[in-house]
Amino acid sequence: MAFGMTRDVLRPTDSSRADRVTYVELFFDLVFVFALTQLSAYLYENQTPLGLLEGTIMVCALWWAWVSTTWVTNWLDPVKLPVRGAVVALAFVALLISVSIAEAFGDRAWTFAIAYVVLQVGRTGFIVWATARHAPKVSRDFALVLAWTVAGAALWIVGALLPLPWQLPLWALALGLELVGTLLGYPVPGRGRVLIGSWDLSGPHIAERTSLFVLIALGEGLLVTGFAFVEKESSPETIVAMATAFLAAAAMWWIYFDHGERIGSEAIEASDEPGRLARTAYTWIHLAIIAGVVLLSVGDKEALSHPHEHGFAVTLVVLGGPFLFLVGTVLFRRVLERRWARAQVAGLGALVVLGVIAAGTDALDTLVLSIAAVVILIGVAVGETVGRVRRGRRSGG
Repeated sequence: MAFGMTRDVLRPTDSSRADRVTYVELFFDLVFVFALTQLSAYLYENQTPLGLLEGTIMVCALWWAWVSTTWVTNWLDPVKLPVRGAVVALAFVALLISVSIAEAFGDRAWTFAIAYVVLQVGRTGFIVWATARHAPKVSRDFALVLAWTVAGAALWIVGALLPLPWQLPLWALALGLELVGTLLGYPVPGRGRVLIGSWDLSGPHIAERTSLFVLIALGEGLLVTGFAFVEKESSPETIVAMATAFLAAAAMWWIYFDHGERIGSEAIEASDEPGRLARTAYTWIHLAIIAGVVLLSVGDKEALSHPHEHGFAVTLVVLGGPFLFLVGTVLFRRVLERRWARAQVAGLGALVVLGVIAAGTDALDTLVLSIAAVVILIGVAVGETVGRVRRGRRSGG
C-alpha cells in the first residue's frame, strides 16, 4: 500500500480559499493568548539576567511553534476535515505548552518539552504524510525538515531530564538547530536540501495570519495590564499608567497596520523567491516584533505596580519593548520596500537617547519613562502617516 493520505487536502489554488485565513486557524491562535499571558507574567516575576535568558528561550520556542504551524497551513486546507482535526489537536498540545511556561525551568520541564516535541514532530510528520501522494516535492522537503526536527526533539527531551545548568544550553541548542536548519535548507546527507526560495506560497495568507497574531499579542498586553489595574486602588499614577499602556498599544497598532501590514502580501506575490522573502520577513524579523510587544506588556505592568522605581532593569524593561518592536518594523519595511522608514529610525534613535539619559540620572522613574516612550511611539506613528500621505500625493495617489 502506497504511503500517504488518499484524500487530497492541499489548499485549492483556483478559489478564494487559497488565501483565506480559516476560523480553525484563529482558534489555534487563541491558545497563544494564554501562552503570551503566561510568558509576560514569567518575565515580570523574573527580571534577572537568568530570567531574561529563560524568557528569550520561551519566546523563541513559542514563536517557532506558531510560525511553523502557519507555514504548514499555507499548504494544507484547514476547511477539510483531516486538516481541521489536526489543527484542533495541535491547539490542545499548544495549551499544554502554555500551562507549563511558568515552571518550564522547574517542575514542569518534562511537560513543556514533551508537548513542544509532540507539536513540532507531529505537525511536520502530518504534512509529510498528507502530501506524499498529491505533492511529492512538498512531502520530500518536509521529510528533510522532519529529520532536523527529530534531532532537535532529542535535545529538548534530554534537556528536560537534566538540571538547569544543562537544561538551558541544551534547549538553546535545540532552538539554534531548528533556526540554522532554515538557513541551510535542512540538508540531509544523500537526500539534498530544501530550496526554500522556490516554495510557491500564498502571500496574502501568510501576511494576514501573521498580522492577526500581532493583533493577538497587542491584545494580550492590554489584557495583562487590565488585570493588574483592577487589582489595585485607583490613583493618579495607576490611571496614568493604564492610559499610557493603551496609547502604547494603539501607537504600535498604527505603526504596524497603517501601511506596513499591507505591503507584505504584495511583495511576496511579486517576488521571484517568495519562500525566501516570506522566511526573512515573517519567520525571522517578526520574532523581534512579537518579542517587543510581549516585553511592552511587562513594562506596562511594571509602571502600574512600581511607578517610582529606578535602575537599569526598569529602563531595560520599559524601553526594551518599544525598541525591539521598532527594530522589527524597520527591518520588515527594509526587506519589503528596500528603503529605511525614516520615522521609525528616528524613533529608535530617540529611545537610545532616552535610555542614556535614564542611565545617567534618577529623575526618570518607571512611569516617566513609560510616558516618554509612548510619546516617541506616537511621534513615529504620526511621522509614518504623514510620510505615507506625502508619498501618495507625489505619486498621484
